[in-house]
Amino acid sequence: MYFMERFENGNEKKEIKTGAASLTEAELAALRDAADTEDEALDGSDDDGGADGTGAGNAVSGGPVVREVPATAEDAGRRLDVFLAERLEESRSRMQGILGQGKVLKGGRPMKANYKVKAGDSFLVELPDPEPEEPQPEDIPLDILYEDEDLLVLNKARGMVVHPAPGHMHGTLVNALLHHCGEHLSTVGGAFRPGILHRLDKDTSGVMMVAKNDAAHLSLARQIQSKTARRSYLAVVRGNVKEDSGRIETLLARDKRERKRMAVVEEDGRDAITGYTVLERFGRFTLVRCDLETGRTHQIRVHMQYLGNPVVGDPKYSPQKEPFAIKGQALHSHTLDLLHPRTGEALHFEAPVPADMAKIITRLHHHQF
Repeated sequence: MYFMERFENGNEKKEIKTGAASLTEAELAALRDAADTEDEALDGSDDDGGADGTGAGNAVSGGPVVREVPATAEDAGRRLDVFLAERLEESRSRMQGILGQGKVLKGGRPMKANYKVKAGDSFLVELPDPEPEEPQPEDIPLDILYEDEDLLVLNKARGMVVHPAPGHMHGTLVNALLHHCGEHLSTVGGAFRPGILHRLDKDTSGVMMVAKNDAAHLSLARQIQSKTARRSYLAVVRGNVKEDSGRIETLLARDKRERKRMAVVEEDGRDAITGYTVLERFGRFTLVRCDLETGRTHQIRVHMQYLGNPVVGDPKYSPQKEPFAIKGQALHSHTLDLLHPRTGEALHFEAPVPADMAKIITRLHHHQF
């Protein structure tokens, strides 16, 4: 049985050498764009004036402060999060949080952080009360699988938010990393995402990599973009998956009816590709491995729902009573393969399946459902 044979294996290492190359500004911008969307989670925050030199004026009196920010020809082509952060004198990370909450509108439609500004655009920005401070170190235990001067690989616990956002300023992975690593984290992601290369949803557990310096960050980000770094997930899904393996290729965008959900769309979405392989069948449930070719928000969760086999316990995409005790979706980032950013050595990591998900699989083996 797959669970019994595979889940106790240790880490493996192989030797592969690769050369290092410096990045151009264009490549750096592309990597930052990629990092902004990689495994992007929506769960991080479940949640009178005149001219002020920014071109922004008061649009609504009372309640939250709403600013109108027009764009000129000189602003054309800039990323929206960068443009607004500069015009409103906010940090880029905070502006990305505001955009992620759907609080930046153009023509009544919420905008994305990577939208390219056009001359004549006008944006309405709802500014929440400022957070009191940047993320602070907090003594939170970490399950570290590997660590050296360049790289840290860990097993993220289910229920932990990766980086601070409005409503989740404390108890995040970033707070824990600041305590464990101090100043030895990359700065590419800004003050609110030091060392963070990719993200997992709050209730998805498993292996993640963290960059401890900027050179490592850029090398690893390049690997994510080129798909040299590979990740596989384990999921317990509802129903008997029809095919033994397959490839789901769709466009994904925010659900127009529910902004905290993603949906498969016919147009105006982003390419999303997930490969899947059936590992074990249990009649009403199936254990599958999912391999990401892209890293869109909630990608595996949406794609398995689209296939007709939603992930067990998923509160957004499978909101039904389950015969198992699990808080959140039975989805686990199981393996990570990458090239060491300094030596080029091929590294393979496996994160042990969390106890609640392992118990589900054990019950399935004994037909206890």
